[in-house]
Amino acid sequence: MFVSRYHDQTKHHFHRFARSLGYLDWASQPDPFRRYRDAPTIELPRDARAVDVSYDALFDGSQPPSPVTEHSIAELFRCSMGLSAWKQHGDTRWALRVNPSSGNLHPTEAYLIRSGRVYHYAPREHALEERCVLAPRESAAAHGDTAAGDTPAADAPAADTPAVDAVAALAGSSFLVALTSIYWRESWKYGERAFRYCQHDTGHAIGALRLAAALLGWRLVLLPRWSDPQISTLLGLDRDADYEGAEREEPECVAVVTVDDADRWLERDPAPLVDAAVRGSWSGTANCLSADHTEWPCIDEVSAATRYPGRSIATARPVSDRPGPGHPAAAGSHRQLHARSVLLARRSAVAFDGRGSLGRDAFCSMLDRLRPPAPPWDAIDWPPHVHLVLFVHRVEGLVPGVYAYLRDEVARADWQRTMRPDFLWEPVNAFGQDGPLAERERNGLFLLVPIDARGIARRLSCDQDIAADGYFSLAMIARMEASLGERGEWFYRRLFWECGLIGQVLYLDAEAAGGRATGIGCFYDDPVHETLGLIGHAWQSLYHFSMGAPVEDGRLTTEPGYPWERA
Repeated sequence: MFVSRYHDQTKHHFHRFARSLGYLDWASQPDPFRRYRDAPTIELPRDARAVDVSYDALFDGSQPPSPVTEHSIAELFRCSMGLSAWKQHGDTRWALRVNPSSGNLHPTEAYLIRSGRVYHYAPREHALEERCVLAPRESAAAHGDTAAGDTPAADAPAADTPAVDAVAALAGSSFLVALTSIYWRESWKYGERAFRYCQHDTGHAIGALRLAAALLGWRLVLLPRWSDPQISTLLGLDRDADYEGAEREEPECVAVVTVDDADRWLERDPAPLVDAAVRGSWSGTANCLSADHTEWPCIDEVSAATRYPGRSIATARPVSDRPGPGHPAAAGSHRQLHARSVLLARRSAVAFDGRGSLGRDAFCSMLDRLRPPAPPWDAIDWPPHVHLVLFVHRVEGLVPGVYAYLRDEVARADWQRTMRPDFLWEPVNAFGQDGPLAERERNGLFLLVPIDARGIARRLSCDQDIAADGYFSLAMIARMEASLGERGEWFYRRLFWECGLIGQVLYLDAEAAGGRATGIGCFYDDPVHETLGLIGHAWQSLYHFSMGAPVEDGRLTTEPGYPWERA
C-alpha cells in the first residue's frame, strides 16, 4: 500500500526529520494569493451580516436561515476564507486568514458554483473571479454548438434536461463550494511532509465553511458522488493552457450549501454539471506563485494514490439530518459571545505563558463539541476515526496526567487492547466528581496515568515549549490501517480532514474561553506510538494541538483584514 510507505517515509524521528530542503529559500517563497489574470472580477458586498448571532448557535442549529443573496454569500466567505488581520514587523507585512494554515502558507483555494457560473474566491480583495459560464446541452444545441461526434438524432430533444436542471438548481437557495490545494505552498517549507499539512488545512477549511454556514442558519454537506477528476473538470483544474508556467491545483472536495434539505443533493449525478463545464466558456489564467521550484516526487505519487474515485450511488448520508444539541452543560455556556467576532478573532498562538489554567467545565464542554452529530460533524459522512490522547497540565479539578478521549465509544475495546496494559483507564465524570460508573464511561474521558506530562508532551512535539506551557496539549490518533483497508487509500486524506475539523473547533473554543490554540504539525511519530504502546500501522498519530494563555509579541503591529473594516 503506497500510502503506508509515504506515511512512514515522512515521519519525524529523534535522529532525523522528514526530508525537506533544511532551509528556507526566500527567493522562491510562494505568493500567498492565487489570481486568474483576465478573469472578470466581481467585488463582493462588504457589509457585515449576522453580527448578533450567539457563539453557541454555531453548534446547536438554533440560528434561523438567512436568505441566500450576494450579501449573505459574501458573509460566508468573509467569515471562513477571508483575511482576519494584517501583521507587520519592520518592513515585513503579512496577512492572517480566518481559516488556519500550517506556517500561514495557505495552500487551500476556495470556489463558488452558482447561477450558471464557476467563481474563484480571491481573499485579498474579497472578490470573485469568474472562471466559467456553464453551458448545459440545451444552450449548446440551441446555438448549433454540438461537439464533433455528438450529433443528435433528428428526433432527439434539443435539451438535456438533467443538465439544465443541475445548473438551474444552483440559482436559488442552494449553491456549491469547492476546495483545492496547491502543494507547492507547503512543500516550499516542509518538503515531503507537506502533503499531510495540505490535508490538515483542507479539514480546517471545511470546518471554517461549515461553521460560517451555521452562522447564517445554512447547512453544508460534502457531496460523496463527486470524484476528484469530476471536481477538477468542474473547476477547470485540468485545463493545461490556463496553468501554463503556474503551479497546479489539486481537487479536494465539493459541498452543497443550502437552506433546504441537503439529502436531495447527495443523490444528484455530477455528470450534467461536469458536462456543462466542459462545454462552458472559460476565462482567466493562473498566476505563477514562485520563480523556482523544488520537486518532491513522493507528493505527486501519494496525491495520485489517494484521489477519490467517487460513488455511483450516494450510499452514505451525513451523520445526522439535523444538528443535535451538545452536552446539556455546554448549552448556553457562551450565549453572550457573538459568533462572528469569535470567527474573525481566531489566531494561532506562538507561545503560552506557562501559568494560566482552564476550568474543568470549559475543558469538558470543548471535548463534548468534538462528538457528532452537531456541526461541523454533520458536514461529513463517516463516523469518528480519530480519537485523542491528552496531556493535561493545568485544568482546574483534573489531576495532571495523560488522558484518553474517545469520540465514539465503540473504539474503546480496540484502543484499550492495543495500548499499554498498565494504563488505568479510569473513567472521569466530565461535569462533576461523582456519578455512576456507566455515566462516567459514556463521557469518553479516561485517565491513563497521573503524571506531570509537560516533559513528555514537549519531547514528543519536536521539543516545542508550546506543547508543555498551555492548559493541555493532545495527539490526534487515527484508526488508519483498518480504515484504508475497508475504504481505500483515498480515505487517507479524509483522516487528516477529520483532524483539521477537530482542530477548527478547538481553535474557536479557545478564543471563546479567552485563551488561544495552535496546531502542531511537527511531532516524533513513532515515539508517540511507543509511548502509548501502539504497534504497527493500526493507529497512527496524525496531528498535535495545544491550548493555553497566549503570550503576545509586542513587536508586531496589527491592522484589520480589510481597509473598510478599520474603526
